Amino acid sequence: MISEIFVKIVAIVLLAAVAVVLILGIRTLFKGDGDKKTSNKLMQLRVLLQFVAIIVLVALAYFYKN
Repeated sequence: MISEIFVKIVAIVLLAAVAVVLILGIRTLFKGDGDKKTSNKLMQLRVLLQFVAIIVLVALAYFYKN
C-alpha cells in the first residue's frame, strides 16, 4: 500500500518542478534579451509538467484510497 508520506513527497516534488519551470519561463520572458523562443519552450514544458502532475496525483489518489 502507498504511504501517506510518499504521496505528500511526490506532490511537493511535482509542485516544485512546475513552480521552477514557471519562474524560469517568466524570468526569461521579462529579461528583455529578446529570447522569446526559450521562454515559449519553458512555458510548453510547464504545461506538460502540469499534465504529468495531474495524472500522477490522480493515480496516487486512486491507489491510496482506503
